[in-house]
Amino acid sequence: MTNPSLLILPGDGIGPEVMTEVRKIIDWFGAKRGLAFDVSEDLVGGCAYDKHGTPLHDDTMAKAQEVDAVLLGAVGGPQYDTLDFSVKPERGLLRLRKEMDLFSNLRPAQCFDALADFSSLKKDVVAGLDIMIVRELTSGVYFGEPRGIFEEGNERVGINTQRYTESEIARVARSAFDLAMKRDKRLCSMEKANVMESGILWREVVTEVGEDYPEVELSHMYADAGAMQLTRWPKQFDVIVTDNLFGDLLSDLAAMLTGSLGMLPSASLGAPMANGRPKALYEPVHGSAPDIAGQGKANPIACILSFAMALRYSFDQGEEAARLEGAIETVLADGLRTADLMGPKGGTPVSTSGMGDAIVSALDASL
Repeated sequence: MTNPSLLILPGDGIGPEVMTEVRKIIDWFGAKRGLAFDVSEDLVGGCAYDKHGTPLHDDTMAKAQEVDAVLLGAVGGPQYDTLDFSVKPERGLLRLRKEMDLFSNLRPAQCFDALADFSSLKKDVVAGLDIMIVRELTSGVYFGEPRGIFEEGNERVGINTQRYTESEIARVARSAFDLAMKRDKRLCSMEKANVMESGILWREVVTEVGEDYPEVELSHMYADAGAMQLTRWPKQFDVIVTDNLFGDLLSDLAAMLTGSLGMLPSASLGAPMANGRPKALYEPVHGSAPDIAGQGKANPIACILSFAMALRYSFDQGEEAARLEGAIETVLADGLRTADLMGPKGGTPVSTSGMGDAIVSALDASL
C-alpha cells in the first residue's frame, strides 16, 4: 500500500520558515505514529517567478493535480509589486485554486482559551469560540465577466460582475451541510438577497439543498447583518456558508475575533478524486510577512494547524488531527509565545523553531 502524497509549496517571505516546522510535525507522525507521507516540494509565488518567469510553472500545476493534498506557505513580497498583474505572486495561488476547482474554502475561527485575552472583544464573548466559515472560492465577483477598466465618455469605468449558477451554489452549499452534519447541525447562509439577484438565487438554492438535510437547522441572514452579529455574539454561529466576496470579508473579520492571524489555518476543497479524497489545498490565513522574514519571529501555528486540517479532511485521521491540536493547546497553556502572541500578560518568548520544537515535545508527551 502506497503512502498518501503531499506536495509542499513553501512560497515566499515567512513561508519557508513556517513550513520547516510543519516538516518536523510530518516527520514525527511518520516516526511515532506510523503515518508516513510521500512528500515532494516545489515553488510558487515570487520565488517561482524568479526562477521560471511565472508564479506557477506548468509542471508544478501538474504535480498539484496528481497528489492527495497540497500544503502552501505564503506568497508575495514588496519586490514583486511592480510586476504585471498577470505574473504577480498571488496569481500562482489563484491558478491553483481555479484549475484544481477548489470551490469550497473552509476557514475556522477557533479561540484557544490561553489566547482569549488577545481578542479585541471581551473574553466571555470569544472564549471557547469554534465556528467554521465555508466560502465559495471559484466563482462570484472575483471571476465574473465582463470585468476590467474601460473608457466611457470622458472617464474610466471599473467593472466587476457578480455571477453564480445554480450548480455552483448547490455544490458549496452541499459541502457546508455535510460539514454541519459532523458538527452541531446548524448552518447559517449569508448573502444580500434584499438588493442582489444573485443573492436571491443563492438563498433559493441553499434552501432547496437543505431539503436533503432535514437534521440541519438552516437559517438565512444578510451578510452585513452577519458581520454585525459576528462582532456582537459570534458563538451564536456554528457553520456559515457564503459567496466568494462576502466570504473573503466575513472570514477575515472572524479571524480577528481570535486575536491573531498567526493562529488561523484554512482548507480549500474540490470534488472527490478517483481515490475518494477531495482535491485539496491547505494554507495559513496569514500572508508572507516580509518585514519579519528570516528573523525567526514568525508564528508557525497557523501552518501547522493547516496540516491538522489535512489530516482530518484529506486523510481521515481525525484522532491524529485532534492530537496535534491538543499539543498546540498544551504549548499555549504553558505560556510559550512567538512575537505576535506576546500580549500584556507576557509569556515565555520562543522563536519560530522553538515553537515547532515545543509542539513536537508536546506530541511526544501525548503518547
